[in-house]
Amino acid sequence: MTSPSPHKWFKSSHSGGSGTECVECARGEDGFLVRDSKCQQGPVIAVRHHSWSSFIAALRRGALEDR
Repeated sequence: MTSPSPHKWFKSSHSGGSGTECVECARGEDGFLVRDSKCQQGPVIAVRHHSWSSFIAALRRGALEDR
């Protein structure tokens, strides 16, 4: 049995509403963590603060639409 994650995970506002595209994020030590909410014990992607900020800025200006 694995222990629960020490991170406070939240569902991304950019996840689809169908229940098949759920992404969760959490603040990590050096940035943010991303995982599939349907596979919480699965792999986690770690993204440093600068890269995360650039990603969020691109989302806000619509630069990643229809990709």
